[in-house]
Amino acid sequence: MILSRYERMIARRYLLPGKGEAFIALVASISLVAVALGVAALVIVMSVMNGFRAELFDKVVGLNGHAVIQGYGGRLDNWREILAQAQKTPGVTEALPLIEQPLMASYQGRVEGVLARGMRVADIRENATLKTKIIDGSLKELVPGSGNVAIGARLADMLGARVGNSISLISPDGQTTPFGTVPRIVSYRVAAIFEVGVYDYDKAFVVMPIEDAQTLLMLGDAVGMVTVQTSNPDRVDDILRPLVPRVGTQGMITDWRQMNASLFDALQVERVAMFVVLSIIVLVAVFNILSSLIMLVRAKTRDIAILRTMGATRAGLIKIFVAIGTTIGALGIVTGLILGAIFLFYRQAVVNFVQFVTGQNLWDPSIRFLTELPSRTDPVEVATIVLMALGLSFLATLYPAFKAASTDPVQVLRYE
Repeated sequence: MILSRYERMIARRYLLPGKGEAFIALVASISLVAVALGVAALVIVMSVMNGFRAELFDKVVGLNGHAVIQGYGGRLDNWREILAQAQKTPGVTEALPLIEQPLMASYQGRVEGVLARGMRVADIRENATLKTKIIDGSLKELVPGSGNVAIGARLADMLGARVGNSISLISPDGQTTPFGTVPRIVSYRVAAIFEVGVYDYDKAFVVMPIEDAQTLLMLGDAVGMVTVQTSNPDRVDDILRPLVPRVGTQGMITDWRQMNASLFDALQVERVAMFVVLSIIVLVAVFNILSSLIMLVRAKTRDIAILRTMGATRAGLIKIFVAIGTTIGALGIVTGLILGAIFLFYRQAVVNFVQFVTGQNLWDPSIRFLTELPSRTDPVEVATIVLMALGLSFLATLYPAFKAASTDPVQVLRYE
């Protein structure tokens, strides 16, 4: 839509009403602010939802893999053969042996449920999720037979343990005596404390060399599972299908969607619901644009009639009022994008400030899974929000524009 010189002049004049038209200017300003708030709310919420899903996926998959081959009864005796077959499967980028067993941990009278996790020393040190999240100590001290372990930051806080302290791991599968089974209690030195950012992991994980885990759990040479990373997590079923007959009756293959189905499905449903609900804010803002243009047309009826007698075409008047409405919408969209970007940049500071003012814990890691408010902006979603807001703004201009174009100069000026 290209405006001529006089059409641009009139549109600019109507965008900045003069004396006696302050109310129209106020309504137009409210419309702009409403569009800005609606766009900002959509960008902020969708970015946070995307960030929440992405952070959970990265950290959950970073520790558990895209799929696990888990042995029945918690044992995978011929794991080396399965590991070799998994590594040869096309599309599999990494396969690692793993032991994972729920136990109890105690330190100075405090007892907490933990998840003992046995990994090969090289896998522990090369794990991107672990090696970049060490807040105290060093993973280099985790060597077989050293009696050293790494624990999560939340678990360290709950036990009151620090690097250098010795904690006891209690396994119910101990030695059998005439009086029953005696739990197995082994002391380990805390060599490192990590914080991966997922509350459930930071409060439960005790990472140790796989040889120490085999000794603690009396597994011999067996492991509990083999974790698998693939080239495309969305095609994990297709990639691992050839591996199913090779695993046979020794275990079962579970992918990341099955392990976390309820969580990721709930996030997807909430994401769609939030988009629909917040889009209503933009719709309400668009109705403000509609009402301000209707008021402008009513106030400028005489001017429109004069323009018609001077040769202004109906199409020209339509373009003028469409340009006014879409300009208000566009300015609101730009303002909303700026507000959204500023909020996302300072999001954690905003949360901390609100918590300080209200005295309420708005981001409880035990409920939210993650320790900080995440964000990941999707350019495609931002473009969709912009186009939606711009399209609604354009539609809101059509009725006032056609109303202005249908003004009959004879009827308006007959008594002038």
